[in-house]
Amino acid sequence: MARENPLAVLVVEDEASIRRGVCDVLAFHGHAPEGVERGDTGLQRALTKQHALVILDVMLPGMNGFEVCRELRRQLPGLPILILTARGAESDVLEGFEAGADDYVTKPFSVAELMARVDALLRRAGANGPAAEEAPFRFGAWHVDPAELRASRGARAVELTRREVALLALFAREAGRILSRRRLLREIWGFAEPDRIETRTVDMHIAKLRKKLAASSDAPIETVRGEGYRFVG
Repeated sequence: MARENPLAVLVVEDEASIRRGVCDVLAFHGHAPEGVERGDTGLQRALTKQHALVILDVMLPGMNGFEVCRELRRQLPGLPILILTARGAESDVLEGFEAGADDYVTKPFSVAELMARVDALLRRAGANGPAAEEAPFRFGAWHVDPAELRASRGARAVELTRREVALLALFAREAGRILSRRRLLREIWGFAEPDRIETRTVDMHIAKLRKKLAASSDAPIETVRGEGYRFVG
């Protein structure tokens, strides 16, 4: 599966067999993987060499994955980050998203699931092809600037990930309509068959967005029990 222009993917994983396995799978799918075993080394490599994606374990020597993720998000806000870890408790998943991860996959995992998540992240970042430029838009009282990955309301501003911008844009376009988790997984995460995926990724991202926007009455994202979410603009 050779690519004309292989995409560089950094794999930060201290367990050698998993690191080699993930790198082998990425190489088979036409990417150019680089594996490192320490968190501090991974941070240095990510900051000194351009990567299309970082795959990051949590329990790492030198610096844990959450710390690495926070620093990468601070210095490289547009870099896609996928956390791949055995820590699957809800509190761990939420901490990963709060640290800035774009997606969170727990071990054990299937190769098909991992590559579906990788491809979706790369598509969302525009690495698999040219990304469409989006104009600034309103989300309730917030002004969202996709180019700057920022939302502002008066003097207050919050940083956003690419996926958060995409979520807000879809909610703004579909104001008043219920958006199912299935539709969000298909349109925002890029999963072709969302019915086959069991994940709380959508709920975690919505929770993080609500926290960033302080769940203000200016931009409520309502939970519609058993159906999905709705933005009342």
